[in-house]
Amino acid sequence: MSAKIISGTEIAKQIREELKQEVAELKAKHGVVPGLVTILVGENPASVSYVTAKQRTAHDLGFHSVQDTQPEDISEEDLLALIEKYNNDPDIHGILVQLPLPRQIDESKVLYAISPDKDVDGFHPVNVGKMVIGERCFLPCTPHGILEMLIRSGVETSGAEVVVVGRSNIVGKPIANLMLQKRDGGNATVTICHTRTKDTAFHTKRADILIVAAGRPKVITADMVKDGVVVIDVGVNRIGQTPEGKAILCGDVDFDAIKEKAAAITPVPGGVGPMTITMLMKNTVQAAKQFAGLA
Repeated sequence: MSAKIISGTEIAKQIREELKQEVAELKAKHGVVPGLVTILVGENPASVSYVTAKQRTAHDLGFHSVQDTQPEDISEEDLLALIEKYNNDPDIHGILVQLPLPRQIDESKVLYAISPDKDVDGFHPVNVGKMVIGERCFLPCTPHGILEMLIRSGVETSGAEVVVVGRSNIVGKPIANLMLQKRDGGNATVTICHTRTKDTAFHTKRADILIVAAGRPKVITADMVKDGVVVIDVGVNRIGQTPEGKAILCGDVDFDAIKEKAAAITPVPGGVGPMTITMLMKNTVQAAKQFAGLA
């Protein structure tokens, strides 16, 4: 048996086409143009790459997109003032501050400073709290993307045994919470494994759906999963480079071995990654509709 490949690239493409049509209708019928600002502090190459991809996607969808790059030595006070400026800008519906930030800046203060109504990353405590109790909010982008992948791939989650490996605030905790809720892509029985779990394999072998966000290359091996499991691999690990200098990437699971046992699996790259930016765009469209009283 060889697993069905759940392509985040293809699913993200479908969603972006839907969003492009929605943006065009918002402009034509209501004069609303979704606005997104990405704030980058410094010139970290990885951060520059991420922000460039976000801006390119926003532009392709027809957004009003703003890239605001600040020097590495910007003070915390000045960055907070910049965020407040965009909080009050009616043309901006979504604010994203690219992490990580320099040492002189408290990331928590920055995330808290963004208006919950413009927090399209879904990191503000107000949105996190609403997510936990099941109210409408901006869902964090990677977990939201995972839900969309499962739903659009026809994976049954209701009553499923879901095991999440990793307990970060960005992926592990929110996806576990979302999948136990009474919602599409939810109603699952959820177990979370982490660095202090005594026997991770005991839990992963029970999983009907295994979501791995551990941040360690190939930490989940074929002997740790059962036949027919659905595997969502969130990890992106650089393990080398080609003679041409291109990065060689792998996920947190041993893809080649596990795909022979799994019913479905996401690749790395081309799995969860493309979904994260796409859900950021979906949140920005939602924010624009809410601001205009259309949602």
